Amino acid sequence: MNYLAHLYLSGHCPERMIGGLLGDFVKGPLRGDYPPAIEAGILLHRKIDVFTDNLPAVRTAITRFEPPYRRFGGILLDLCYDHFLADNWSRYHHRPLTDFCQDFYGNLSDYAEILPDRAKRFSEVAPRVNWLENYAQFQNLEYMLERIGQRFKTPIPLHQAFPELQRDYRLLSNEFHQIFPLLIEFTESQRLK
Repeated sequence: MNYLAHLYLSGHCPERMIGGLLGDFVKGPLRGDYPPAIEAGILLHRKIDVFTDNLPAVRTAITRFEPPYRRFGGILLDLCYDHFLADNWSRYHHRPLTDFCQDFYGNLSDYAEILPDRAKRFSEVAPRVNWLENYAQFQNLEYMLERIGQRFKTPIPLHQAFPELQRDYRLLSNEFHQIFPLLIEFTESQRLK
């Protein structure tokens, strides 16, 4: 799951949602550098990643990607799953996607002083470009993959895998709608702990 799914799965607590985002930016052990609810969100993010990576449907989907993109299958699926969530948002959430995202951007900016540099950059750019909302448009994934590929030490042309996502679009969509309710159930049980 990518940013949008992690925010959704974090629940309604703004600090836990911020932690859900920071799970992609904060690595290593947590040492109390963030408020407890943010650290709880980071830990939930990590548990979601482990749970998702071990789902048979996810493992199978990754094997369908052709080399050399198979080794980046997790990234491809994360973006694709955020697309399916955004594109079908009203199926999973009662609030409009734009309202949900704008509220999150506002909450995130309230914590700008404690965000790691990359997350701070996200908090500045995302509201201007409607980052999370743009997942709803499938064609935007090609550009997003290109940008992600440029972040590697040696750039990877990840956007060249976009035709594989197009090829398997219907299958990936069906798999997402089978997987996402499992993730909702899992995260609800984790938040109760």
